[in-house]
Amino acid sequence: MALDLEALAVVDEIERRGSFAAAAAHLGKVPSALTYTVRRLEQDLDVLIFDRRGSRAKLTAAGQLLLKEGRELLRAAEDTSLRLRAIASGWETELRIALDAVIAFDRIRVLIDEFHRLKVPTQLRFSTEVLDGSWDALLNSRCDLAIGAPYEAPSDLFDGARFRLRSLGEVHWVFCVAPHHPLASASQPLGRDQMIGHRAVAIADTTRMLGGRSSGLLNGQQVITVATLEHKLALQMSGTGVGYLPAMLAKPYLDSGRLVALKIQEPKRKAEVRYGWHTRNEGKALAWWLGKLDNPRVRSKLLAGPITAADQ
Repeated sequence: MALDLEALAVVDEIERRGSFAAAAAHLGKVPSALTYTVRRLEQDLDVLIFDRRGSRAKLTAAGQLLLKEGRELLRAAEDTSLRLRAIASGWETELRIALDAVIAFDRIRVLIDEFHRLKVPTQLRFSTEVLDGSWDALLNSRCDLAIGAPYEAPSDLFDGARFRLRSLGEVHWVFCVAPHHPLASASQPLGRDQMIGHRAVAIADTTRMLGGRSSGLLNGQQVITVATLEHKLALQMSGTGVGYLPAMLAKPYLDSGRLVALKIQEPKRKAEVRYGWHTRNEGKALAWWLGKLDNPRVRSKLLAGPITAADQ
């Protein structure tokens, strides 16, 4: 038998007010109407919900369990009602955002906190992508918004009828090694012949359909491929491998001396990164995030690396 939410709400009100009469007065009903509702519920469940002895309506053990779990149902019903009303007014049920590994997540967390203060029903879902992974996620509808994707977008993404692309800013790269790595004491700028014999560390391209690519690697160089930037940093700081890192993400480790930056004869050039979205999504949540990304100060902070004490 399905529980009657209206009957559960009556039980909840009686327990809160302490008596049928007080609850009836608050609800604008006569006490007999509440008595009828409770008795019908008791008959349906074949349990006694209230011990009516004494001046105060007291829940039985069965009534306490019913109300404990019933309140969860009432809250869920209210939440669903609120979400439905909000969604009907233009808010998405979910917004999927793909972040490139060059974006420090604590910068995004600031925006997440601000978004949640809106108290809207949209659920946020984040994924981390590398290189063409962001474009792949956008093209194959695995995300609604991609942030920090490399500028070399597939031609399909320049179809203005389906997608919009905007510049997020530029990423500068530094070639980093551990201070005890052999290359740290080599003459600079480093040439190809000096670098080729040393193992590189790369993050795997997360694309599923676009083929994937590598960045900043030499043909014939031994490579360790890892899944995350944290893994890449760990291997480079341990001296296991070498490689390029986004300057803003490498800065704390360069400042602390755990990594050193070396000059390269043919350095990796700075790269423009972008954000892009599906034009078919006209929801308010996406519009809110695009409004934030339209702010040059927000874009600059997203590419500023992890939040430090100076940012507090």
